[in-house]
Amino acid sequence: MTWSIIARDPATGQFGIAVATRFFAVGARVPYIAAGLGAIATQAFVNPYYGIDGVRLLREGLNAHDVLSTLLATDDGRESRQLHIMDASGEIAAHTGRDCVDWCGHVAGSSFSVAGNMLAGAGVLDETARTYIANDSLPFPRRLLAAMRAGEAAGGDKRGKQSAALLIHGEEEWAALDLRADDHPDPLGELERLEQVSQELWVHFRASLPTRQNPAGNTDRSVIDARVAAARAARS
Repeated sequence: MTWSIIARDPATGQFGIAVATRFFAVGARVPYIAAGLGAIATQAFVNPYYGIDGVRLLREGLNAHDVLSTLLATDDGRESRQLHIMDASGEIAAHTGRDCVDWCGHVAGSSFSVAGNMLAGAGVLDETARTYIANDSLPFPRRLLAAMRAGEAAGGDKRGKQSAALLIHGEEEWAALDLRADDHPDPLGELERLEQVSQELWVHFRASLPTRQNPAGNTDRSVIDARVAAARAARS
């Protein structure tokens, strides 16, 4: 009942997942990212352990295909599942079980993967992929959302729309951006609005958070205030 795009931003190395569906709170169960190592989207008859265990396996050094094989081997419900995986090398692996509801399938390109089930048709994935490729000048979050909007315009989930999510990780275990619209008449539109709001304060505050390389981060509020002021001046 879902389609999603996994991608890696060539400019920053960030992994991102955008997902939408006619179901409640898709962001709570579908997207999983291992910072710097890869990303997994588990959908259709969701198995959360595909994400939980898949992230662990990526951290242990398995590539996308080995992660996929390991996850499927232990799940007797695999034919009702769909998942796709990208690892740090850009390798992509995907599975669409034979019991997933039509239309269902997968499209892969350079540094991105699109998969979905219970869709209006193949054009949903084709348009998502085409739009992602065509918008390489956009900031990464907006590029992912533009791609999903194109898939929605091509029919999206054939039952309609209810929730969507956008998850992006850089090098840190905490998310660079984690947005969800859990129950909304226009969930992708709401994510677009939230992404714009994130530019007001969050992206500037984010730069001061602790990292593995700088465990204290920055606690000087004047630095954050200066970043915010400079961004506002640039927009005016």
